[in-house]
Amino acid sequence: MQSNTSAQNQQTLKGNIELSGVGLHTGSEVNMTLKPANPGFGIRFQRVDLPEKPIVKADVDYVVDTSRGTTLEHNGARVSTIEHLLAAFVGLGIDNVLVELDGPEIPIMDGSAIQFIEAIENVGIQEQEAKRIVYTIDTNIHFYDPVKNVDMLIVPANNYQITTLIDFNSPILGTQHAQMKQLSDFKSEIAPCRTFCFLHELEYLLQHDLIKGGDLSNAIVVVDKPVTEEELARLATVFNKPTIEVKHEGILNNIQMHFPNEPARHKLLDVVGDLALIGYSINAHIIASRPGHASNVEFARKIKAYIKKNKHLSDIPHYDPNQPAIYDITAIEKALPHKYPFLLVDKIIELSDKHVVGIKNVTFNEHFFQGHFPGNPVMPGVLQIEAMAQVGGILGLNNYTDPENYDTYFLKIDKVKFKQKVVPGDTLILKLELLSPIRRGICEMRGTAYVGNKIATEAELVAQIIRKDKK
Repeated sequence: MQSNTSAQNQQTLKGNIELSGVGLHTGSEVNMTLKPANPGFGIRFQRVDLPEKPIVKADVDYVVDTSRGTTLEHNGARVSTIEHLLAAFVGLGIDNVLVELDGPEIPIMDGSAIQFIEAIENVGIQEQEAKRIVYTIDTNIHFYDPVKNVDMLIVPANNYQITTLIDFNSPILGTQHAQMKQLSDFKSEIAPCRTFCFLHELEYLLQHDLIKGGDLSNAIVVVDKPVTEEELARLATVFNKPTIEVKHEGILNNIQMHFPNEPARHKLLDVVGDLALIGYSINAHIIASRPGHASNVEFARKIKAYIKKNKHLSDIPHYDPNQPAIYDITAIEKALPHKYPFLLVDKIIELSDKHVVGIKNVTFNEHFFQGHFPGNPVMPGVLQIEAMAQVGGILGLNNYTDPENYDTYFLKIDKVKFKQKVVPGDTLILKLELLSPIRRGICEMRGTAYVGNKIATEAELVAQIIRKDKK
């Protein structure tokens, strides 16, 4: 597996986007605001209607239900039917967004991703000064569910592409397949394709009060059994339509199909959205036969586990001084409480929600060389640890929308190893990675300091993030 940081930069929104609609399953009106976010923030959902306004990250680790869509839950925040919005973000290359909503479910809109796409394009996309890291999968990864007869395969490819095949043993749908050869095709070929269900599923959902927000304008209903005039009249009453009829194609209520294989294309849309929960951009070809939300999520877990297991092979950070910094020294000085002569970070070159890479240029003019081994200058190990901690402070504070109001303090330093000297003229590359999610302000990190490709120092650090007015 290879990581590629030479791809295009990360992207966010140029401004806020406000959308409203009903949740497909709850039937409740939901107001949603999409907000720009910092590089490395990722996609996060915030329930502004709940106490403490909890946030849940778009991550497969937080999936709790896949029965009628994909549902996340973390920190007391539960958000359902996220897949169409996530697919829109992937299709447009949006990396960092805060999604605020005042209910438990993303609005269904027209049952596709096109209205999210159009809203994002109306406000515009902002390129950020941070490279997007894309992992190129260099081996086959296979998932098979014998109960549901779902078969999913990932094979190496130079870009992100997906092929889906559906076969419901239905004389109406038959066997369909769809393909996305590159993400640039998503908007026109995949995004307009609406969700669908069979009439027998619709009746079950109605009987169990599971699609309170359903409307025949936001779902394709495939008539897979004989239906009486009485049943059509009852459905017309439920959906507040004058009449409902079956088209000769076997589709309910005169809905106009956007494509002959629209159901297969919508399944591809769901794959795009669910696999966004891997948390990493990938280059690979996904081949999915009879996919569903449950299998998509299990496959995402398998791919994420592979990346986490193997990404160390390409994890030595590369420093290209020609690339612009994500945070230069001026921005770092504003973000951290440290000032000269104790500010030990010169720039931040990588930043995600899980890791950060900073640069410390070691020169003979450092104040500490006056008294530390005069005539044989060596950077003190404790100051290397301090430099790590300052870089880690940037990572921890990046999870807050108002980082200037917080400070970070050491709680513990463990497993420290000094493997080679750091001397004047060295460029210290400091990489910090979260060992676990930040909870109650406690930030556990693994730090590695490199000079070139060689490890100089390693340590595990625990710090606490405290609001300045609560010290």
